[in-house]
Amino acid sequence: MIYLDNNATTRLDPRVLEAMMPFLTDVYANAASTHPFGVSASEAVKTARQQVADLLGCETHEIIFTSGATEAINIALKGVAESYQSRGRHIVTVQTEHKAVLDVCGYLETRGFEVTYLPVQPDGLLDLEVVKAAIRPDTILVCVMLVNNETGVIQPIHEIAELAHEAGVLFMTDATQAVGKLPVNVDAMGQAGASVDLLALSGHKLYGPKGIGALFVRQRRPNRVKLPALLHGGGHERGFRSGTLNVPGIVGLGKACELAGQEMPVQTQSIAALRDRLEAALLQIPGTRVNGNREHRLYNTTNIYFEHCDSDAMIMGLEGIAVSNGSACTAASIDPSHVLLALGLNETEAFSCLRFSLGRFTTEADVAATVKAVKEVVEGLRALVG
Repeated sequence: MIYLDNNATTRLDPRVLEAMMPFLTDVYANAASTHPFGVSASEAVKTARQQVADLLGCETHEIIFTSGATEAINIALKGVAESYQSRGRHIVTVQTEHKAVLDVCGYLETRGFEVTYLPVQPDGLLDLEVVKAAIRPDTILVCVMLVNNETGVIQPIHEIAELAHEAGVLFMTDATQAVGKLPVNVDAMGQAGASVDLLALSGHKLYGPKGIGALFVRQRRPNRVKLPALLHGGGHERGFRSGTLNVPGIVGLGKACELAGQEMPVQTQSIAALRDRLEAALLQIPGTRVNGNREHRLYNTTNIYFEHCDSDAMIMGLEGIAVSNGSACTAASIDPSHVLLALGLNETEAFSCLRFSLGRFTTEADVAATVKAVKEVVEGLRALVG
């Protein structure tokens, strides 16, 4: 298997598994227990929380462990809506957000909130003037994804955060595709006074385990964010999220964050070189083009349009090679990618695109074999349609 679907999920790094194993076998106590066995588990959680905080540049008490980014996004969006509705009931987000954001916003609309879904330009980037114009006196939150999961486009978060805070509005980012791949510091995302208030991430996107994620909630004054508890029943995670802690998952997330912080600079260069080589070779095929901005883009991702080729047929033809035609969370949908439609592609074009997302374990041989296989599949499909 050649795996080029790292934006959907990454392989668990063996070093992360090694760190987790003791907490799956011998150190199995509840981290809330006060006996020595429980204290050992609690100390491991404390270490992991510091590792996550170090990667994000925040304080440990600002990290809430969750089951993943979807839960983190739900806690943040619903929590802001409940806590700040006395100030207003308007939220600003983007048409190309992940469904975890869009679906929660849709739910909030049924509860009397108004949501503005900002359009993007043909390259996937937001127009800052459009963002500024969308913020109103009753706006309570601006929520913009840092890195798009389908195209890899990186939004100008610095400037957007500044616009939000100038208007006295909270700023949130879904950084699931960015954390562990790009330097992400919650205090350096914007200019002075324009930092991130809420940030969601997930372990399985950075070579950690599935079923674990985190939400950063700014707790430092004067910009402390107030959220109600989503889950009641014991007061875990400082009251934000009750429930027995997933100690092995938390340890794995912490280790994955530590490794990312250490190895990101080198891996950025190596993965980018492989992505560029793959992309250049595939663009030699007639009738192809890259979707999204090619300059402001995550170094591991390329989303390519193949004229007269159905993406599902291509995926089936690429036996032994894992690629995708959109978000894994909407893979069962028969609808075209909402991200590509927002970029201006028509439905036929949106059904003719593949996303290639490389990772830590991608090799030169993988790239060479993929180029060869894609060329053969494209030629075969085009021959069928004449």
